[in-house]
Amino acid sequence: MKDMKIPVLLIEDDEGLVRQMRWALDEFEVTTAGNREDGIAEFRRVRPSVVVLDLGLPPDAQGTAEGLATLEAILSLAPETKVIIATGAESHEIALRTIALGAYDFYRKPVDIDVLRHMIERAAKLSDIEFENRRLMDLAPRSPVDGIVASSPQMTRVLRTVEKISPTDVAVLLLGESGTGKEVLAHAIHRLSHRAKKPFVAINCAAIPETLLESELFGHERGAFTGAVKQTIGKIESAHQGTLFLDEIGDVPAPMQVKLLRFLQDQVIERIGGHKPIQVDVRIVCATNQDLDNLMSAGRFREDLYYRLNEIRMLVPPLRDREGDAVLLANYFLKKFNAQFDRKLNGFGSDALAAIATHPWRGNVRELENRVKRAVVMADGVTISPADLELAPAALPYGSLDLREARSRAERGVVQMALAQTNGNLSRAAKLLGISRPTLYGLLEGLGLNVVS
Repeated sequence: MKDMKIPVLLIEDDEGLVRQMRWALDEFEVTTAGNREDGIAEFRRVRPSVVVLDLGLPPDAQGTAEGLATLEAILSLAPETKVIIATGAESHEIALRTIALGAYDFYRKPVDIDVLRHMIERAAKLSDIEFENRRLMDLAPRSPVDGIVASSPQMTRVLRTVEKISPTDVAVLLLGESGTGKEVLAHAIHRLSHRAKKPFVAINCAAIPETLLESELFGHERGAFTGAVKQTIGKIESAHQGTLFLDEIGDVPAPMQVKLLRFLQDQVIERIGGHKPIQVDVRIVCATNQDLDNLMSAGRFREDLYYRLNEIRMLVPPLRDREGDAVLLANYFLKKFNAQFDRKLNGFGSDALAAIATHPWRGNVRELENRVKRAVVMADGVTISPADLELAPAALPYGSLDLREARSRAERGVVQMALAQTNGNLSRAAKLLGISRPTLYGLLEGLGLNVVS
């Protein structure tokens, strides 16, 4: 079956030029219109991803008003459309104005068909990439745990664990680099638990001075110390029947570790300056980006406290180890910030996607979110570039976006792995692959792999 042709709408009032272009661009599905009204009607009917638009349309064939109005009308109907402007005008200002309005590209007549063909092919490829971007945006929020954006096997395993442990009251220790989303996971654990309608109280143990941390956690009575002018309920008591999230638990000073351990043993607290034990019912979720094993070896974290907190230990993978999640998250954040800042950016260019996929993301999800937010605010074009993200250009780690090439690469990798595991034994390799030996021979020939069995 012959591949479907790319639909292209040509809005041009010169009939001779229209006939020439239709003949020369026969690899595309070209439809035509000769004025603004017919052009917009034809655009509504065909909905092409690429439009070639002459600015000098009747009744203003010597000017640009009709062409500019047509450009604005098309982009208001479908901002993602790639509009290539054609004009005989020599004005540099007109070119800049059309690009500012959202045109994809610009060239001056007389028409060089080879140049135009290249523009159309490039525009169509970019349109396909942006379509995939929008599809990913729509898919992004769907994950095993509502509200968390992920599709990688590494993160899916974490989310499955969250689903399993949330209905229980076990203490959870989340370990991972800064910015990986530990607090987001803590919220998810609370939201999926029977405590969901009760308070979720978070405290960053590293952000509070040691002298104030005890009061923050346990509260104090009036007159307990200078400045204690009223009774204050602490974070632990505020979380009664809910979840207490202790972020950066590795930074809790040694004296406070003793008091936390005492609370965890029997879920009883005393406010500073108070003498009455207060029974509380709190689920504990903790997080840290520090190596608690090293801290315990150095005597800076109590082992008995560690084992109280570590009933379930979850390692949250860094973004660079989450296959495909960086691009998925980038599209999610683009959609979010487009709405927040009332922007209409179409997506990421292929070079920007490559930069996102290959960047190490030392700041993890938080760094990615900040870069996309800045790009949405600052981008001048309709598509985000590596420069908008302040990232260096990069090549796609998986090469061409062509699906047939991608399948071939994937098949080659799997076949090579099977051959490596079986030391080149074709019968055993075919069994591992779940195919017949003759089928494997055909694959080897098609992939250009030579194996002596």
